[in-house]
Amino acid sequence: MRKKIYTENAPAPIGPYSQAIIGSGCFLFTAGQIPIDPASGQIVTGDIKAQTNQVLKNLAAILDTGGATLQSVLKTTVYLTDMNEFAGMNEVYGEFFSDSPPARTTVQVSRLPRDVKVEIEAVALIVNA
Repeated sequence: MRKKIYTENAPAPIGPYSQAIIGSGCFLFTAGQIPIDPASGQIVTGDIKAQTNQVLKNLAAILDTGGATLQSVLKTTVYLTDMNEFAGMNEVYGEFFSDSPPARTTVQVSRLPRDVKVEIEAVALIVNA
């Protein structure tokens, strides 16, 4: 069983993918989110902290629409264009995932869509089905 999730409180997909998919009725898999302000459609300007903050707000909106929460996230993958910015990303990430944070993989990549600094995807348990 597969169900597409869409919310206007996060950026609309800019290609052939969904914001998130619910699989087997209990897992929600998000697409990678970048720091687009869903109200303006523009990339959030600023440092890695500002961009990470917007990315996690976007993820939270998608999770909420799909019946999950940040607290029900099991795994994230963080993509950074510069591993030297890990500390700034990690500081903001820790504010969103303060209790029992999910498993995480962080990798440096050469480039991300729209030349942003960070992209994050998540797998979560559905808690509000």
